[in-house]
Amino acid sequence: MIFNSIDFALFLPIVFILYWFVTKKSLKLQNFLIVAASYLFYGWWDWRFLSLILFSTIVDYTIGRKLKIEENHEKRKILLWTSILVNLGFLGFFKYYNFFLDNFITAFLFFGTEIKANSLNIILPVGISFYTFQTLSYTIDIYKRKLEPTKDFVAFSAFVSFFPQLVAGPIERATNLLPQFYNKRTFDYSKAVDGMRQILWGIFKKIVIADNCAEYANQIFNNFADYSGITLVLGAIFFTFQIYGDFSGYSDIAIGTSRLFGFNLMRNFAFPYFSRDIAEFWRRWHISLSTWFRDYLYIPLGGSRGGTLMKVRNTFIIFIVSGFWHGANWTFIIWGALNAIYFLPLLLTNKNRNNLETVANGKLLPSIKELLSMLLTFGLVVFAWIFFRSNSIYDAFRYIKSLTTGLFNKQNFIDCLNYFYGDVGFTLPLLLLFFILIEWTGREGGFAIQNINKVANRPLRWVFYYGLLTLLIFEKGNDQTFIYFQF
Repeated sequence: MIFNSIDFALFLPIVFILYWFVTKKSLKLQNFLIVAASYLFYGWWDWRFLSLILFSTIVDYTIGRKLKIEENHEKRKILLWTSILVNLGFLGFFKYYNFFLDNFITAFLFFGTEIKANSLNIILPVGISFYTFQTLSYTIDIYKRKLEPTKDFVAFSAFVSFFPQLVAGPIERATNLLPQFYNKRTFDYSKAVDGMRQILWGIFKKIVIADNCAEYANQIFNNFADYSGITLVLGAIFFTFQIYGDFSGYSDIAIGTSRLFGFNLMRNFAFPYFSRDIAEFWRRWHISLSTWFRDYLYIPLGGSRGGTLMKVRNTFIIFIVSGFWHGANWTFIIWGALNAIYFLPLLLTNKNRNNLETVANGKLLPSIKELLSMLLTFGLVVFAWIFFRSNSIYDAFRYIKSLTTGLFNKQNFIDCLNYFYGDVGFTLPLLLLFFILIEWTGREGGFAIQNINKVANRPLRWVFYYGLLTLLIFEKGNDQTFIYFQF
């Protein structure tokens, strides 16, 4: 089941009514309803993989309980590694088996030896990368004695399978989300209104911005040999907005939906395309993943405490692993390595924490320096997304070569104008301009229209809401599944 579907439009109000009107007197019943709804939500896609979630839940719940009572250090490490190997074992098999097999065969062919091995037709379970990391954080935090294990199996099951963020995050920490299942929830009208507002903005980002950009990004990337340089730049920019609108839109819907049920999820995006350097971008993009790798990989490796070589090593490890987390393709690894290269000069000159505040905080417009910094950072991000979007490394380099060949010659401009007028038109650029303006004016909030009630009276707010709904109806892009479902 996906958020932008009729199924979910029927599912959500039914669960909402049952949650607040039928089970509200019993916390256990509410939690049990969440588990049942979450399993239905996930099983709607493929019920066979429900067993993976259940098995992972049982394993980590049991190990968490045993870690609580086990004092022997070596036995505690065995328990921890059991959890890590079970969870990463499932993730590795479903997501990376064919990748490692193909590269293993290719490596031997390089040395003149042919190995015959059959790849498997493996279906990747939706969301496995997300809930795997979520349960891992639980056992790791218990091992480090940062968290008490729960005795409530239903609450833990609800934490692992919570349907708003099950498939594509945010990747929640047990320290934040799990305790919320212990406490009685009461309906908060203002929180629900805020949640609906965030859901509306998330759906707009997905259906109007991302899906419309996807049409042209896919057209250009899938046929890049037919286009000239500037048109290829346009394709990369369209994908840049597609992936942001798609993924941050999902996060907005997930966070907003959670608020309807009385839960607070962590923020996952903080207007990353307004960043002034790559370090700021990574503090604002997919926050739940980047902080997960920081806390459970980068810091344990030594973080930035060692010498220059250790800093360089740890930076490359965290970015490459982050890239590999996204998928079994060298394109993601190169994308991660490229971001590490972007990040290193800031780290080595101790400028990686220069831009901690929101750009132009309290001001209408940025300074010239801030604007140039944002444009430079945006350009670097757009270039890196070419590797992320391409089907192979070979295609990525061919795309870049075609993009840079004769970039500023007259024919390139003519070809781009012909494509723009003949295919794209003015509607999408105007929508993107509207989108950027709303995001910019709302950049100091948790999401773009969170504080609209502070800058617009009730009639104006409803005009704006109905305007968004009108755009959803009349400027809806071709239905696209959420990009991060594949990860």
